[in-house]
Amino acid sequence: MSALDLPQTRTSRLIDPFLQHVGEAASWLWLLLLLIIVGNVVLRYAFEEGRIELEEIQWHIYSFGFLLGLAYAFQADAHIRVDVVSERLQPRTRAWLELYGLILGLLPFIALFLIHGLPFVQQSWAVGEVSQAPGGLPYRWFIKAVLPFSFALLLLAVWSRLTRVWLFLFGDLR
Repeated sequence: MSALDLPQTRTSRLIDPFLQHVGEAASWLWLLLLLIIVGNVVLRYAFEEGRIELEEIQWHIYSFGFLLGLAYAFQADAHIRVDVVSERLQPRTRAWLELYGLILGLLPFIALFLIHGLPFVQQSWAVGEVSQAPGGLPYRWFIKAVLPFSFALLLLAVWSRLTRVWLFLFGDLR
């Protein structure tokens, strides 16, 4: 079921544009990543100088791009699905599958990441965690903070989608 099959709700009209802006902003990270990779390759092979901080920033930017793109991909319905069976089902049946999948599958998964992700970041912050590599990056807590932040964005996307599926199935959001 594509996003176009579901009606818009007041909630989705607030959340979806915000997530789209976040996704579009995060897409620029891929260009930055490409530039850093090329720069690192040129330094390594043309000047025989490898930089561990450039390698680490590559990993961080890749993580940022992927994690911030999760909510956007879900909101835009651009994520991977197994549609072999569901594409043959009636729209109403597909909506029921979507509802149960969101409530029983995705929401508990997000809850686990949020419940365990915040202490993960707090511990890193408290100990002032840094890279173990010589010349590596400081502020390891920052990359770890992207995990709960990205899952909070994904929670917004799921909430928006739930309201749309609910309206499709029941015609009322009260």
